[in-house]
Amino acid sequence: MPAWLNFIINEIFGQGAIFLALIAMIGLLLQKKPFSEVVRGTVMTAIGFFVLSTGTGLITGSSIDGIATAFNTVMPQAVESTSVDIGAEFGTEIGIVMIVAFAINVLFARFTKWKSIFLTGHMLYWFPFVFIAAGVDAGLRGVPLVALAAIFTALYMIISPNLMRPFVKKVTGDDSFTIGHPTTCLSVVSGLIARVVGDKEHSTEDINFPKSLGFLREIAITGSFAIAISYIVMYFILIANGQDPAVVWGYAEGNTGIFTYIFTHAIYFGVGMTIMLQGVRMLIAEIVPAFQGIAEKLVPDAIPALDVPVIFPYAPNALLIGFIVALITSTATILVTGAMGIFPTVVIPLISTCFFEIGCASIVGNAEGGIRGAVIGAAVCGILAVLLVGFGAYFFNNTIQSWMLVYGGQDFDLWGMIVGAIANLIA
Repeated sequence: MPAWLNFIINEIFGQGAIFLALIAMIGLLLQKKPFSEVVRGTVMTAIGFFVLSTGTGLITGSSIDGIATAFNTVMPQAVESTSVDIGAEFGTEIGIVMIVAFAINVLFARFTKWKSIFLTGHMLYWFPFVFIAAGVDAGLRGVPLVALAAIFTALYMIISPNLMRPFVKKVTGDDSFTIGHPTTCLSVVSGLIARVVGDKEHSTEDINFPKSLGFLREIAITGSFAIAISYIVMYFILIANGQDPAVVWGYAEGNTGIFTYIFTHAIYFGVGMTIMLQGVRMLIAEIVPAFQGIAEKLVPDAIPALDVPVIFPYAPNALLIGFIVALITSTATILVTGAMGIFPTVVIPLISTCFFEIGCASIVGNAEGGIRGAVIGAAVCGILAVLLVGFGAYFFNNTIQSWMLVYGGQDFDLWGMIVGAIANLIA
């Protein structure tokens, strides 16, 4: 890979903090802000991104990771598949697709009514990664592979945030940003279902707690309690399946026991939520005003398409409700489909998808249909996520199937299946 291409891919597009800080700096310079404001806005955007990332890292790596470990212990493991290191073997192709697709996205925003610009840095890499894998699995190589992946990456970056835009506006009450994240298919389904079955007059954020339980209005506390209960349930499930929780969760050799393990993992959820929401507020406070320079000078009326956590502060109760409901329905679906044997592999619990993608879908469901919309939307999405992973495995069995089992269940699978089907036709 040429050095300049490697720099762009790994040092700019591949680093969310640098990429967003660069966007903020360009926007502030176009507004002719004083030097001190440019420096402040650029650095604070990067700091906000890292604060957000730290929060999400605590949630996924220090809190709900144990739930995933327990699930994977008591349920059948995925069938081994042929693995191809797409990132290493096709790094140049992925880099070309990223740059071409982003350029097309900016041009569309400049000259058409599709005004969003996709700024979720790591997703700028992962969608080309998935589409290249789908093409490779079908037998494509060279120019046809790059062309197909570039076309669909650009289409995704244009279509997906604009599909999310009206739903995000309903959630936030303004139109200053949209979402650029693989939650789109699930969130749109949840929103449309909620419009039909929901009641927007009763929001998840208006749930009334008795005065003595007023502390439950704090999402960090409520979330910690919910995670603690989840661990307690998993503790007894492990025992019922003949497993030793101390061994499964790795505290057998230590000086602490189950109480400390559950307590710390539950509290880490609250800590992660608190840090993540603070990072979101910091990032929005910096990137949205800075982006106005781009919207005024380079791409009239453009809005940024940002990572999914930026929507979480608008309905944290819906986020938590959606996560729990999706865990239940997705796990039930895994058990049913596993018994039926309709997939080429055994699907494992989609913990990350349930929290991030379906959490957003539940927030959208709440905005469109209140508590009922959030619950039903999340329940349906939990089922849909498993079906997407299962059927998507047919298109990634010889490339990134193991990766998709962990990170799929949303747009990666839906769009990947479309790309894979077309690749099979032209290969």
